[in-house]
Amino acid sequence: MSEPGRRPLMAGNWKMHKTTGQARDLASALVAGAKDDRVEVMIAPPFTALATVAGVLAGSPVQLGAQNLYPAPEGAYTGEVSPAMLVDLGVSYAILGHSERRQIFGESDEFIRQKVAAALEAGLKPVLCVGETLDQRRAGETTAVVEGQLHNCLKGLEAGSAGSLTIAYEPVWAIGTGQTATAAQAEEVHRFIRTWLAGRFDNGLANSVRILYGGSVKADNVRELMSEPDIDGALVGGASLDARSFLAIVGYKG
Repeated sequence: MSEPGRRPLMAGNWKMHKTTGQARDLASALVAGAKDDRVEVMIAPPFTALATVAGVLAGSPVQLGAQNLYPAPEGAYTGEVSPAMLVDLGVSYAILGHSERRQIFGESDEFIRQKVAAALEAGLKPVLCVGETLDQRRAGETTAVVEGQLHNCLKGLEAGSAGSLTIAYEPVWAIGTGQTATAAQAEEVHRFIRTWLAGRFDNGLANSVRILYGGSVKADNVRELMSEPDIDGALVGGASLDARSFLAIVGYKG
């Protein structure tokens, strides 16, 4: 169970799903159903639905997130969205470094580092994703891979800014596959991340940063995952696309 000072965060990454109307309906259902103030809820619709969902969430405790950003305030970057544009829409969180961005779009740790820095400068809360592939896990390289991603993506970050950070551990082999790391496997990596944060910054910051688990999280496995001391919530993909299934995850405490 997450430490008392770390309020659990359940974040829904809608990826490339939902038209504007569908997004409005889903967001409305989540606002109506997310009543447990012990758990923070964030949803990240596609860019096309951000403005609409922002209107639905206004005045509610549900937070708005973005799935990506470009690390420049403005400029000739066709098709990209700046941190300032997101802030203008009422976005609070930005998911950065997701494995799909790394694998499909070739994003490097250095590019992700620039995004984290730009998000923080704009007042957004970055959700930095880290995680290993199946081959890397089988080779015993999980902690080395995660450590490298953390080191590279947080290079130069001051402790004063790092307090706004959330880390999401997402083993690549568990994303969208139906496979899930066991609670013990996830906790082992979460504990490693927290220890790394303590060494990179300090114990106080390490104990305050929330570390989420992502990778085929569902209502039937979230309670076991959340029973671990260093798992502070979940970054949910497919199960966040349906109000009933996502609310069951949000309400895991019963």
